[in-house]
This record gives sequence, C-alpha cells and structure tokens, in this order.
Amino acid sequence: MKKYVIRRALGLIPTLFIIITVSFFIIRLAPGGPFAREKAVPDEILRNLERKYHMDDPLVVQYGRYLFDVLRFDLGPSFRYKDHDVNSLIAGSLPNSLILGLVSLGAALTLGIAAGIVSALKQNRLVDYTFMSVATVGISIPLFVVGPVLMLVFAMRLGWLPTSGWITGRYGMQTLIMPAVTLTLPYFAYIARLSRASFLDVLRSDYVRTARAKGLPGGIVIFRHVIRGGLLPVVSYIGPAFAQIVTGSVVVEQIFRVPGLGKFFVQSAINRDYTLVMGTVIVYSVILILMNFFVDLLYGYLDPRVSYD
Repeated sequence: MKKYVIRRALGLIPTLFIIITVSFFIIRLAPGGPFAREKAVPDEILRNLERKYHMDDPLVVQYGRYLFDVLRFDLGPSFRYKDHDVNSLIAGSLPNSLILGLVSLGAALTLGIAAGIVSALKQNRLVDYTFMSVATVGISIPLFVVGPVLMLVFAMRLGWLPTSGWITGRYGMQTLIMPAVTLTLPYFAYIARLSRASFLDVLRSDYVRTARAKGLPGGIVIFRHVIRGGLLPVVSYIGPAFAQIVTGSVVVEQIFRVPGLGKFFVQSAINRDYTLVMGTVIVYSVILILMNFFVDLLYGYLDPRVSYD
C-alpha cells in the first residue's frame, strides 16, 4: 500500500508537467495579448510593458522562466489586476469556492445515495418515481435557471434569504444556502440515478441472495453488502465530480456574487491575463489529480478485489 501511494504520488509530477507545458503554449498561440486594448497602446508603452514582464524574450525562454517560478510556488504577477500577484488572488478566492463545492458535493452525495437506496428497495413504487422525477428535473434544468428562480422565490418574494453575499458578511451562513442548493441539484440527480442502478444490480447479485439465504437480517444485508458494493460507481464519480463542482460553480458564483475563484477564471480568459489563466488551470488540475488519487485509494478499500501490489 505504501509503495503504491509513493508510486502514484511520483506519477502526478509528469502529469502536471505536461498540463503546464501544453497550457502555456496554447495560451500563447491564442490571438491578442494581455496588453491589448480597444484603444491601441502606443508602441513605446507596449515595448516597455513587454520588457517589464519579459514578454519580449523568446517563447522558450519565457517558458523556462515560468517553469522555474512554478517550482518555487510563484505563479507570477497578474497582468490586469495591478499590484496583485496570482498567488494572492487565488489564496483569497479558492477557499470560498472550495467551501461552496464541499458543502454542495457533501449534500449531493448524502441525499443522492439515500434516494438511490430507497428507490432501489422500493422499485417501481411511488417513492421511486418521485425521486427519479426530481432527478430528471435536476439534470434537465440548467444552473442559470435554478439560481434566479430560487432567488426570486426565497429572497425577493418570501424574504427568507439574502439575494447575494458570502458567509463573511452580515448575513453569515444564510448566504450559503441558495448557492449550495443550486449547485447541489444536478449532482444529486446524477448520483441518485447512478446509485439506484448500481444498488439494483447488487440486490440481484448472487452473494446478496446467498446472504439472505443464510438468514442474515435485512438491515445487515443492506449495510454490509448492498451499500458497500453499490457505492463503487459513485466513488468513481466523486473525483471528476468534485473538480466539476468547483469549476462549475463559476455560474453560481456570478449569480449570487460569491467571491470565489470562478470570477478570476472567467475574467482571466477574457483579458488574456496569461499568468492568471495558468494559475487557475494549475489549481484546477491539481484538484482533479488529487481527487482521482483519493478515489483510487477509496475504491480499493471498498472493493477487496483491487490490489495495490
């Protein structure tokens, strides 16, 4: 197990190196630049700016300098947000996106797995149809519709919740409710449908029938055998889902004015802010890689057939 963890951890390094390299050169090949404006910048000012940020060096030299800075955990200055570096912008916004993502994913997993179990045990009954109907609605309606509808009903009509803000403001944790519910809905829908199908397969398997034939109580069969086996597809979904829920919170953050990383992710692409684009790409890549690594370990714990030798 320890050898596997070390081997996988070392394997993350070339993966991240390839992502950084490909992203660096693709961004540089895109039309425009970080100093492009609607009104043309005088050539002398443009040359001074390029000299200040070493943009006048050959592309290979720029790549080598950036790679050296990344190894020192320095993501460079922002070209558009003056007097700010990328490290400080990400450090100030990423925790907010992670809080929103973790709360939403935790709610989606809890409610989705519970709905999947109940639907599988009560197949083709009213409760099954109800949960699967809600899941279908959750998959079908986009986030930019769900968010404004919740805001209209619970903030503007009923006045129960604030329209926007964050937990550090005057309304505290109340500001987290609507963004979290909005972001939870589609992932709850996918997890509920995925877990229902998986639990149905496990309930029809031979080892579950054998456990029941031995006279084991229904509760023990469900919790020891059905849930553990049925969670495998859900566990495989957690890694990419967490990365998606953090990156996908861009729309929700814009609707509810959450001060998360999504704002910088969008604005950096529009502004051609090379260093901020690279910083957000690296952060999201690290999150995805680490979550997939965690999922592999958890998958082996749930499935004894997986070997780490």
